[in-house]
Amino acid sequence: MEKSNSNKRTWLWLLSILLVFIMISFFITSPEPEDYPDYVTDSPSPTGVKGLYTYLEDADRWSYRPQLLPDQDDNQLLIIVQPFFIPETEEMEAYRSFMESGNTILLLQNNPSGMFDLETTYIEEEAPVHVYHQNEEKFRADVASSVRLETEEQDEVLIYDDLGTIALKRDYGNGELIVSGTPEWVTNEELLNNDHLPLVLSLIEKGSPTGTNISFDDYSHGAENASTLLTIYPKWVLVLAVQLLVFLSIWLWYQGKRFGPIVVAREETVRFSDERITALAAWYHRSRSYHESLVTQADYLKYMMQEHLGIPYYKEWRHLSEQIGNKLPHLPTAEISYFLDGLTDLLEKEKISRQEYILWSKKIDRFRKEVDRDEERTNILTK
Repeated sequence: MEKSNSNKRTWLWLLSILLVFIMISFFITSPEPEDYPDYVTDSPSPTGVKGLYTYLEDADRWSYRPQLLPDQDDNQLLIIVQPFFIPETEEMEAYRSFMESGNTILLLQNNPSGMFDLETTYIEEEAPVHVYHQNEEKFRADVASSVRLETEEQDEVLIYDDLGTIALKRDYGNGELIVSGTPEWVTNEELLNNDHLPLVLSLIEKGSPTGTNISFDDYSHGAENASTLLTIYPKWVLVLAVQLLVFLSIWLWYQGKRFGPIVVAREETVRFSDERITALAAWYHRSRSYHESLVTQADYLKYMMQEHLGIPYYKEWRHLSEQIGNKLPHLPTAEISYFLDGLTDLLEKEKISRQEYILWSKKIDRFRKEVDRDEERTNILTK
């Protein structure tokens, strides 16, 4: 009866703790305004381009590396708006290949210098309020960029003002590159101001004849691999998962479960191992006494060579090459000399690294086994 009451009290405590967690999560995860990056297609903020993306009903999003763009004429228009970074050489080559195969890129960047070999000129004067289309039609527009595009002989000037070229078209193989220094025209805040919308549409129409597939490049804004565990699931799901994990841990603890490695009872191993050697090895390892350990191993090896091969213990390592070669003729002389010289140099050091210690411990152990094998051969021959 007492045990049953105790269980009930425990469950009440656990439920109370879970209820507290739920109440805390309700206040912690209260809705907050979402912070969107600039110039992304799903951003309804003033700096987003969701308005234009929605207006172009058949437009798609491209959030993959440019190396995956088609390298054949698919009649596509890729719109890149104010990229966050200058693409690497391989990515720039992929963009060029995309255009050379017959497709079009519309680049809207405040200063496109460094992209596609474009060059710009800085201006110091305040931009006029009017710009001109290539057909000399006048439009009212705000140009925030402090640079103007430098044109080449084969370029087609699309939009300009009294200070220079604002937008141009340049052939790339079978495709085209259209560049404009006015990314602010396509933002939600500025799209419907002045004559920005007709100017933007004129650029899009220039690169997208009838039947063209239009895509917005979100990769240049870090869209690739942007989905993580924290972004896929809502916050309330993550909070609930943490609560369940805590609740499960408390329940397992209450049930008497314990976690950790299985420790073998000392009585089961002490008779079958030398604990002194194990403890000594562990002490050398923890104290990083690698040099002292190698000295001990080398002394033991020399003691074995004296006992099994008859080589005097007091001789230095460098002077043992000839005697070891006579006793172990199956070992190459060069290998014996290399081992003895390396061991001598190592023992003369004050400190050695962990990597050297592991390497030379293995070498000394292999040499010891050769001495043991030679002893076994001698015993077999004398029987």
